[in-house]
Amino acid sequence: MTRSRRLSILVLAVVLPVGVLGYLFLTGDRGLSGRSVKPRQLDVARLPASETRRLGWNPDGLDAAFDHAAGLSSDVLMIVTEGQVVAAFGDSEKRYDVHSIRKALLSALVGQHVGSGAEQIPLDATLAELGIDDSPEPLTPLQKQASVRHLLQNTSGINRPAAAEAGLTAEKDRRLGQGENTPGTVWAYNNWDHNVLTTILETRTGLTVAEAFGTGIAAPLSLRDFTPDAVRYIEEPALSQHRAAAFEMSARDLARFGELYLEDGRIDGRRVLPATWIARLTAEAVATGIEGLRSGHADLWWLPGPDSGLPEGTFWAWGLGNQGLFVVPAWRTVIVHQADTAEFRKRFFGLIEGEGMASEEALEQLALSCIDPANRASAYCVEHRFILPREFAELLALISKARYQ
Repeated sequence: MTRSRRLSILVLAVVLPVGVLGYLFLTGDRGLSGRSVKPRQLDVARLPASETRRLGWNPDGLDAAFDHAAGLSSDVLMIVTEGQVVAAFGDSEKRYDVHSIRKALLSALVGQHVGSGAEQIPLDATLAELGIDDSPEPLTPLQKQASVRHLLQNTSGINRPAAAEAGLTAEKDRRLGQGENTPGTVWAYNNWDHNVLTTILETRTGLTVAEAFGTGIAAPLSLRDFTPDAVRYIEEPALSQHRAAAFEMSARDLARFGELYLEDGRIDGRRVLPATWIARLTAEAVATGIEGLRSGHADLWWLPGPDSGLPEGTFWAWGLGNQGLFVVPAWRTVIVHQADTAEFRKRFFGLIEGEGMASEEALEQLALSCIDPANRASAYCVEHRFILPREFAELLALISKARYQ
């Protein structure tokens, strides 16, 4: 294999997660939803029925939700209400790559350091004022007028290549075009914005993302599975000088992080996040024009629409393979869903390197392979295939139905 070929594969290895995500959402389910995959036997830990009801849940409804999850390739599903694990299956201590949930974690770090001091992050400061540029292509004067607030809201209007964004460029191009946009006028899901926030956080505070998260979040929340090596960087200097900071997190640590938002930013009486930072999630949401679970966006979190079945005031973080961290204040509940994408990526690279497929062809073959009745009972389709958007929405709808109104 040539050096250039190896480099291409390496780049794909770090950007694939977002690429697959964009691909599957753009192409749709293509008949995979409603398939007849043999359900797995899930070892579900449950509270007694009386306690489940006391916390607002219908035990029979939860049975239906977990039965649905048994037909997916979910690795962890955990429902936590008022600090108690109502129902869960999977290894809650194992760290998984949370993919784009990283952005909600980054949002919390920015919120901890907002201010006008020398080592703080001023929300209304522009890129020009903060000394932020890019390479190999520099920013224009208009682009440098985007502020930290615009980056958080994904309204910078800057259409630039970014690390870890392959597969989402078509939608970004459609919304932003190839020309300049006045900052604050157009919303687009934009990894360039997210990565520049990482640069600003590290430059202003003098801390790495791992250091900031370790001291600012993991320590006060007593996260049990986080260590500094849970954070890694995805770098593509040929596209942009700004790096993406990726995380591995366990379900129980994600749930604990979500509970911080239920407690108005306090844990055990200690202030960890400003209450005003949490209030921004519903007060300053931007409409995305997308129905269902991604109807709104605020400070790198998603807000579901009324058609999702989730109550008003809910917000969630979302990643490849439908990794999900839902914060539902109306239910005093956090929901965590995780799915391991390692086997999919292993097969993807096998098709590219072993059979010489183009990336889109390999993606389509793997995404559609489980339609074939001969494959549906295979270990891959039962344990490792991608959970598609409609299936995930059905899971959330069943969880919602299990909640006493």
